[in-house]
Amino acid sequence: MTVTATWAPAANAAEAGGAGVPSTQTATRASKGKKARKAKKKSPATPAPQVQESQQQGSAAGGAGLGAVAPLDGRPTVPGSRAVYRDGIAYAPAAAPAEVQQAVWAANELLDKPYVYGGGHKSFRSAGYDCSGTVSYALNGAGLLDSPLDSSSFMSWGEPGKGTWITVYTNPGHAFVIIAGLRLDTSGPGEEGPRWRPGRWSTRGFKARHPENY
Repeated sequence: MTVTATWAPAANAAEAGGAGVPSTQTATRASKGKKARKAKKKSPATPAPQVQESQQQGSAAGGAGLGAVAPLDGRPTVPGSRAVYRDGIAYAPAAAPAEVQQAVWAANELLDKPYVYGGGHKSFRSAGYDCSGTVSYALNGAGLLDSPLDSSSFMSWGEPGKGTWITVYTNPGHAFVIIAGLRLDTSGPGEEGPRWRPGRWSTRGFKARHPENY
């Protein structure tokens, strides 16, 4: 008498872990169970996304060593110690103190604002800004100024002379600021209003002041 072995569907075999059992041999449920446990032990665990995790950590650290990288908050930086004017905005230097970077990013918020005489003096928030209002806004964004100043008041603000990172040039009629090598000014080539104005500039007739330690 011929005995024919009956096999479970492929889906059931996969669930039981019975891959590799010859279709011509009779297998008991016990042997299937042993093979299933053995197969599970041999099956490698799904590897953790180490690459993805390290990328996230690099982003949170500002992307050091990866070139021009936007930090976690999306504000632009470039390697080195000098700001770079690119595509209409300034990129803060990655090697600069956090306060200097904040000043650059704060100034970027004003680049679509018009020139308004007295703008930015009553409040840091204004529909438009004049020269000293612009300087005040950038310094406040860096946490270096508590209330807006006019250009005359800047003449006695901070420390005398040029700063390492930030220098305000001021006289009774005008003020502008150099932040990490870039000039923020309301006057110069192009439209009036708060703008980054790369290129040469004259400091004749201006007094240089800087925030302490910067």
